[in-house]
Amino acid sequence: MGLAQREMEGAGIATITLSNVPDLTAAVGVPRVAAIEYPFGRNVGQRGDREGQTAVLRATLQAAEEMGEPGSIKHLPFEWPEPVKTTQMEPPQPPPIVGY
Repeated sequence: MGLAQREMEGAGIATITLSNVPDLTAAVGVPRVAAIEYPFGRNVGQRGDREGQTAVLRATLQAAEEMGEPGSIKHLPFEWPEPVKTTQMEPPQPPPIVGY
């Protein structure tokens, strides 16, 4: 992803990555990182939480606007609403690919 983002930045298009492992993400050379303390696979929020997911996406876009120069990390002000160990990580029904 960092390679594609650097190319886009070179063409004048600002990019940002939403990551729950910001130091590792920054280490691969992405221009801007919006850091979020959410579990793996849930970077934008809980399943079905349209309002919460929209808030995360808006905050990510706002962070991109605020970070004029590449090389920045901004920690977003969100907290996962429940203990990660009790979070239902699997979908209620397995996706069709599981049958294969």
